[in-house]
Amino acid sequence: MTMEGVRRYCLCASHGFFLLVLLPSLFFFHHAPMAAAADAPPPLPAEDAQDILINLSSVVGTNRWNSSTPVCDWTGVTCTRSGSGSSLVVTNITLSNYGISNRSIFASICHIYTLQSLDLSRNSFTDLGDLFPTSSCRMKEGLLSLNLSSNKLSHSLSDLSGFPQLEVLDLSFNLFPSENLSAYLGSFPRLRSLNLSSNKLIGDIPVSMAGSLAELVLSGNQFSGSIPLALFNYGNLSLLDLSQNDLNGAVPDEFKSLPKLQTLLLSGNSLSGKIPPSLNVTTLTRFAANKNSFSGLIPTWITKHVRMLDLSYNNLNGSIPPDLLSHPGLQSVDLTSNMLEGTIPNSLSRSLFRLRLGGNKLGGNIPNSICDGMSLAYLELDNNQLMGNIPSELAKCKKLSLLNLASNQLQGPLPDGISSLEELVVLKLQNNSLNGHIPNTFSASLSTLNLSQNSFAGQIPSRVFELRKLSTLDLHGNNISGGIPISISSWSLIELNLGYNALTGTIPTMATTLSTSLNLSHNYLSGSVPSNLGSLSELEILDLSYNNLSGEVPSSLGSMQSLTQLVLSYNHLSGSVPRFRQDVEIDIEGNADLINGNGNNNRISTTGKKNPHNVVIIIFTIAGALVGLCMLAFIVTMSLSKRIYRAEGERRSAGDGVSQIINGSLVMDNHQTSATEFMKAKPDNWQITPFQALNFEVADILQELTEENFIGSGGSGHVYRVTYSNRYNSSTGVVAVKQIRSVGWLDEKLEREFESEASILCNIRHNNIVKLLCCLSSSESKLLVYDYMDNGCLDKWLHGSVVRSGHSMARTRSVQHVPLDWPTRLIVAVGAAQGLCYMHHDCSPPIVHRDVKTSNILLDSEFRAKVADFGLARMLVRAGEPNTMSAVAGSFGYLAPEYAYTRKVDEKVDVYSFGVVLLELTTGRKANDGSELGCLAEWARHHYQSGASIQVVIDKSIRYAGYPSEIETVFRIGVQCTGILPSSRPAMKDVLQILLKCSEQTLRKSRMEFSMEYEAAPFLLP
Repeated sequence: MTMEGVRRYCLCASHGFFLLVLLPSLFFFHHAPMAAAADAPPPLPAEDAQDILINLSSVVGTNRWNSSTPVCDWTGVTCTRSGSGSSLVVTNITLSNYGISNRSIFASICHIYTLQSLDLSRNSFTDLGDLFPTSSCRMKEGLLSLNLSSNKLSHSLSDLSGFPQLEVLDLSFNLFPSENLSAYLGSFPRLRSLNLSSNKLIGDIPVSMAGSLAELVLSGNQFSGSIPLALFNYGNLSLLDLSQNDLNGAVPDEFKSLPKLQTLLLSGNSLSGKIPPSLNVTTLTRFAANKNSFSGLIPTWITKHVRMLDLSYNNLNGSIPPDLLSHPGLQSVDLTSNMLEGTIPNSLSRSLFRLRLGGNKLGGNIPNSICDGMSLAYLELDNNQLMGNIPSELAKCKKLSLLNLASNQLQGPLPDGISSLEELVVLKLQNNSLNGHIPNTFSASLSTLNLSQNSFAGQIPSRVFELRKLSTLDLHGNNISGGIPISISSWSLIELNLGYNALTGTIPTMATTLSTSLNLSHNYLSGSVPSNLGSLSELEILDLSYNNLSGEVPSSLGSMQSLTQLVLSYNHLSGSVPRFRQDVEIDIEGNADLINGNGNNNRISTTGKKNPHNVVIIIFTIAGALVGLCMLAFIVTMSLSKRIYRAEGERRSAGDGVSQIINGSLVMDNHQTSATEFMKAKPDNWQITPFQALNFEVADILQELTEENFIGSGGSGHVYRVTYSNRYNSSTGVVAVKQIRSVGWLDEKLEREFESEASILCNIRHNNIVKLLCCLSSSESKLLVYDYMDNGCLDKWLHGSVVRSGHSMARTRSVQHVPLDWPTRLIVAVGAAQGLCYMHHDCSPPIVHRDVKTSNILLDSEFRAKVADFGLARMLVRAGEPNTMSAVAGSFGYLAPEYAYTRKVDEKVDVYSFGVVLLELTTGRKANDGSELGCLAEWARHHYQSGASIQVVIDKSIRYAGYPSEIETVFRIGVQCTGILPSSRPAMKDVLQILLKCSEQTLRKSRMEFSMEYEAAPFLLP
């Protein structure tokens, strides 16, 4: 296939898919009374409107619209009286979240010219087209409010012209493409409120809009450049939200020319410089500029007016202005993760309910007056340099639900009154120098208690046993003595850490809810390992090391099906460690009479006494490996035939390709090194075929294909991380280079995969599909150059035990990585679904990936998902028509059942594989981890059909995160996608729509604590 053929174009509509971001709390607008048009037509009687709308009942899908009930009583219909007359007219229609996609409803609604407000949000409309024809749609003449948010609109905004009276327009959470917005937004002369958030629009901030504009929300897009000065000509602005974009530069002083501005949101950009000291907008009550690169001092004008302030995650220095926290009406201040010094001001506003100052360099004592206002619900002062005692005056904060004073230099005892605050849910005091006894009383609401790495002494108080809501207890690294209370079995604990203390006695029966870890190491516990530990079926880590335990390890431990790590080292145990079905890291060093009965079934196995049978196995394994290596070296030396290359390629696991950009570093052999030297020796023989504008040369790529930059190996070649110097400026860039073959002739199978991947990726333009920058080809090798993904592949975040410190590709020490939270998992799921939906429904002909899996879903620095590795992808002849495949493609655990009886497959094989990905995201299990049922899909289907609770199979790291309904919904989608029959599986566009609705619900929950109206029952972040 020629490179010209490779560059054939898909007939796809190129448009940007929306980016999941955290929507600001002022998402819903409060509007002033809407003025009616001066030349309004005669009122349309409600009875006539009823005749029009009755025809829509079948389209809308509701049986609540019928002729037996007056139209003004219908669900979603509002009527008002016409002028001074007594007749009722329809003025408001709300059809939100009805799943409507049929465009025919607009033809009927257009005849209701008395309509003032139309809400069609959260439906399935894809384009507007001529739905509102100016010549025949009388409704447009008087419409004041139009809400089309959360649909799938992807055509031009020009379709919305001709609304002369429109005051409120909400188009958020759609798929509108990048275009010259200023050319269209100026066609709404009376517009007061405009919401275009989460559309992934790019370019400059639009500045040609109605002069009456009061609310402008552009968050969650990709607008770039600086904040335009022309924006300050809109003197009526009261709400301006530019958060979560790519804006840079400084904040202009001209904000002070907006005399009505009340809310200014600039979060999540790349803005820098100082916050203008002369900004001083006297009307500003909410200011959020977190997650930027601001430096310098906190300006004093902020202390005078702002009620909700978020400047966290910047580079601000200096001290906290003395009167910043004392302003009357102040509600929330977040200065987390800056470089602030000095002390905490003594005077706090009585209305302040949230104060976050963690991650700075604040010193001195915690002010005794900090709770004088008695309104604080959140107080986070962790990771500072605070000294002295914890003031007993904190007990005045009766509404306190979260107290985090961890990682300071605090000393002395913990006052009794603090731990017993009735509404306290999270108490974190770890890594200080606190001493004395642990208090006898704690809040009955407490769910997290962390007193670790202090100097507490005495016994664990009996009152702690009454905390039925306690899920995490960490007391490790103290001087606690005595025994572990027997009543511990009645707790609702998920995680318990009592390590590094002076506990004695035996191990009692543990709470069966323990699912994360149980750590009793480095104590003086004696007796045997209790057999009832085997009932902790969901426990992942069990550490009993460095105690005085004796006897045999009970066989019941082998039934701990979730266990991943067992540490029994340095006790007096004997016998054999029971066998486990799953891989378990086992450490039994320092037990002279204990052997590991698991053989090679474990990832790490350290034994004090070797099993002779295992030694024999190891000897024969090594000998066999040496013989095999010698024979392989002889064959490679004597012959480099095509047949050998083909056999080698088929032995390797297909489809790992680009995903290996993240899958860790492998040791290169001399064969590969000589290959790279061969490529560098002939740079003139390489032909470059660009698909994007390039800022590097061929030589920049070839010279970096070295052993030091080798990062992975897949079924069709090797992958390198290449750093280059931008040829237009002094900056550096990073790309991933996939090498199809190192030396010799290209294998036919690999050649086909190269052509398939290049032909598809070179023409796809989508934010959720990995971007192919160019191809480099010679007679001996082919190279594909991609954008480099900082956060690697999803597989490593879900199932990998470690990630690398520093850059994700750097060969540095390994560190434990933090599990993905639920909002991030959902962001990834939606992103991957958008990429697949584009391939299936927006490309002509459709594209089937055929190898969707977690290792082929890459994540950029903001965890945006990119579908990768198209070596097995195929274009269908027509949408919905199966394509005959020459061989089974895909990976074990992700293969659709129809591969067993046919090679004619369609988009539904991707839906099946994506369903497995959703099950991995919700359960935390691997695709081939289905216990006795074999694979995850079968296991999940069996559990769902049994009617058992879904919550018990949810990944423990997200099970109690506060999103039970959303997580269960995604689990059910995964089960539906993995249906045995292809016809039973939904289309990707339907899957995406459900995920989008879940994401909206998740976003609202995750941001509810930032709402201005927020008062009671806050969402806690432990």
